[in-house]
Amino acid sequence: MNTKAFALRHIGPREDDQNLMLKTIGVDSLDQLIYETVPDDIRLKNGLNLDKPMTEHEYLLHIHDLSKLNKARKTYIGLGYHPNVMPAVIQRNILENPGWYTAYTPYQAEIAQGRLEALLNFQTMVIDLTGMEIANASLLDESTAAAEAMSLLFAVRERSQKKAGVNKFFVSKNILPQTLSLLQTRANPIGIELVIGDEHAFNFSNEFFGAILQYPGKDGQITDIKSFISKANNAEIKVAVAADILSLVKLEAPGKFGADVVVGTTQRFGIPMGYGGPHAAFFATKEAYKRDIPGRIIGVTKDANGNRALRMALQTREQHIKRDKATSNICTAQVLLAVMAGMYAVYHGPKGLKFIANNIHNKAATLANALSKLGYNQINTSYFDTLQIKTKAKKIKKIATEKKVNLYYPDKETVTISINETTTTRDINYLISVFAEASEKETIKITSIEEANNIEKSTQRTSTFLTDAVFNTYHSETELMRYIKSLERKDLSLNHSMISLGSCTMKLNAAAEMLPLSWFKWGNIHPFAPLKQAKGYLTILKELEDQLTEITGFAATSLQPNSGAQGEFAGLMVIKAYHESRGDHHRNICLIPSSAHGTNPASAVMAGMKVVVTKSTVEGNIDVDDLREKAELHKDNLSCLMVTYPSTHGVYESAIKEITQIIHDNGGQVYMDGANMNAQVGLTNPGNIGADVCHLNLHKTFAIPHGGGGPGVGPICVAKQLVPFLPGNPVVKTGGDKAITAISAAPFGSALACLISYGYIKMLGAEGLTQSTKIAILNANYIKQRLQGSFDTLYSGERGRAAHEMIVDCRAFKENGIEVTDIAKRLMDYGFHAPTVSFPVAGTLMIEPTESESKAEMDRFCDAMISIKKEIDQSSKDDTNNVLKNAPHTLNMVTNDDWHFPYTRQEAAFPLDYVKDNKFWPSVRRVDDAYGDRNLICSCTPIEAYAEA
Repeated sequence: MNTKAFALRHIGPREDDQNLMLKTIGVDSLDQLIYETVPDDIRLKNGLNLDKPMTEHEYLLHIHDLSKLNKARKTYIGLGYHPNVMPAVIQRNILENPGWYTAYTPYQAEIAQGRLEALLNFQTMVIDLTGMEIANASLLDESTAAAEAMSLLFAVRERSQKKAGVNKFFVSKNILPQTLSLLQTRANPIGIELVIGDEHAFNFSNEFFGAILQYPGKDGQITDIKSFISKANNAEIKVAVAADILSLVKLEAPGKFGADVVVGTTQRFGIPMGYGGPHAAFFATKEAYKRDIPGRIIGVTKDANGNRALRMALQTREQHIKRDKATSNICTAQVLLAVMAGMYAVYHGPKGLKFIANNIHNKAATLANALSKLGYNQINTSYFDTLQIKTKAKKIKKIATEKKVNLYYPDKETVTISINETTTTRDINYLISVFAEASEKETIKITSIEEANNIEKSTQRTSTFLTDAVFNTYHSETELMRYIKSLERKDLSLNHSMISLGSCTMKLNAAAEMLPLSWFKWGNIHPFAPLKQAKGYLTILKELEDQLTEITGFAATSLQPNSGAQGEFAGLMVIKAYHESRGDHHRNICLIPSSAHGTNPASAVMAGMKVVVTKSTVEGNIDVDDLREKAELHKDNLSCLMVTYPSTHGVYESAIKEITQIIHDNGGQVYMDGANMNAQVGLTNPGNIGADVCHLNLHKTFAIPHGGGGPGVGPICVAKQLVPFLPGNPVVKTGGDKAITAISAAPFGSALACLISYGYIKMLGAEGLTQSTKIAILNANYIKQRLQGSFDTLYSGERGRAAHEMIVDCRAFKENGIEVTDIAKRLMDYGFHAPTVSFPVAGTLMIEPTESESKAEMDRFCDAMISIKKEIDQSSKDDTNNVLKNAPHTLNMVTNDDWHFPYTRQEAAFPLDYVKDNKFWPSVRRVDDAYGDRNLICSCTPIEAYAEA
């Protein structure tokens, strides 16, 4: 065995195992299986043109050398990004721990209680600091969260405002520039008119439905939001506040002043800047708007024994239910980062956060006083951490650059300085020396930091926060380490067993890909730092763009979208801009197959398009005749088709080239959803198939871990005609010559996470990537064959093969009183996370093993499924006290003195011998979703404090 080949470590089945699997399937070779699976007319004629693969050792030396090209200077730019201190106990036990970063979104609550508790802590932290009634479990970044706030306020307008067509939204001129750009992106397609101005001069006209303020403003000045919100409330104008979360330790919570929504980023809570992300944004609002909150909410409920349990609440809000009625397409959150930020608050507690915030404010005030003595005019009258100095910026910039200090220069007469958690007294003296040299005066030496309070009394915080026990208990490293471990033990992740979720591609996230994320010179680069300080990042990001462009067969790539759903939206906005550049403003019809993922229609509506659904055949394919009929019917207004390939049903549709040609013949563009790219890489590609744009889920096909529901990265790759419209950024130039406004806050989205996919491609190379695709197909067809006779596969290709995933039909088991959910819960007793439940077809399981799983692991999974089928056969509608209906079985349940079940404890907990070797115990019994939705509790308050409605 070649111990240096990364592909041999990434791909699960050994060569001997592959031969046995091929024999089971009934083919002579892997090439024969691929021939019978992938239509010949879409196969690539040539291999991918990529660099020769590196070994893991070579790659780590390579990425280390590139990191040296980044210059981690002392940075005081601010604008929503700040250097900070990540506690080592959080870095080692969460960020670098596969028990946390390889977990899936907590749809199966019984085996995700640890992550759910960590997210409940995050929500409680946000609720307390913002003073709002309810918060979600994170969003993508502050600017996206602000855009979601605008959309929510538009959706919840007063009836009279809707009737009158009120559509103006006021934006403070002191909003962050990247947020303004994103508001512009999101406003126009849904009919919102932005009005940008000075909040002190706002006239509170009845033409406005909402407003957004920055608190503190981008220049550091703290606005009197109390007065503004009061006047707005009287005028029936709802107000969103974009707040700095650390400043809220000293500033009164916007909720106390009557704000309707409060958003921001938790990056300051121990998360590296990472050249822009990933970072968990927060979104808090009033309970009255709970049905309109974007993203996911963690709520408290009870399990089958009446014990406290957690799960994702109000799941009917999800876009796969609302589809084209959704107001948001948010799917991926930033769970791993939210967990880390929440733990930062747990570790420091309210006293620790006050110490950090006071220290920052005192240092800012000390610096302000020193600069005043040097003759500088610091004009912020009320501030937390940012000073605004009126002076000749060019002279300051020259000296600061020479002294390797990054400040922010909004115009020729202004310099701003944002102090942060890492700033020392020595740093303050160094900053003073920069300004002293510019003023040609002797510097002032600071020996101690002054106690200060330069915050207007009307906005000073008087309300308490983080009073729950979890924020006042784990302040030693030993205690926090054990608390984190106690939560980790409640979660089933990839480090325990296979997670065979169809459409989600839970493959290996290799340690060599992950290690650089902790390195200082990757984590400590500000996204708006001068480009010459980010040469390492720019080198990698450019090469990753080129790699993805080659893999997809397109002309260019944008890495900016930081989730798959944002990639969908970005792709559609680029198509929209292309049509408009040709004078085709009327092209607004988006065709979407009925089997599409729910984010597709939601994204189309957000892009201002009208959704027309096309039919599927009984085989699960796109009905080509229906598609042609609708494309021709709407040819004058056709904008695009959104299509997933292989299909959402796990099949390579042979008519795909005919489908793309129909759209082009009728004036439209083809958007391809990249959710199933793991079945394309090296064998075919979207460009070859005839698409014009695709997004890629780097957190699926390209090995970024799911992190319990995020981070995600969703870049778009485009054909030549769409290149000019790739998204830009208002601070750092990115995108095409005719770039659309921003899709995400940072110029390159979640740049830090992109290192993972860069490493994945770099170490696999063309041959390894192609082999990975082939083995993914092999593994899926092996499971399909092994389950034959116990479970029917709902859809197959023309030659009877599955793609990289398959749908097994469980609907007939209703005759035995068994639902697909019962199978999902019973799999927990066998040590497995369920496949995707009831998507895209109700009553089914969609199974995707990925290329990383070994034959032995897949055999264990198949043995479990076949054993469950035997249990189903023994069940009946009349007897609901059976092993499936009572699943999952907890340790407390099995060891309890009382056992009133018609099956043995061994049958419950150890149904097959292999389970005994590595038993995973669900920490709660089956959760009661309905109870939790009737009694919505989204913070740490004990459930006993509430009565059932």
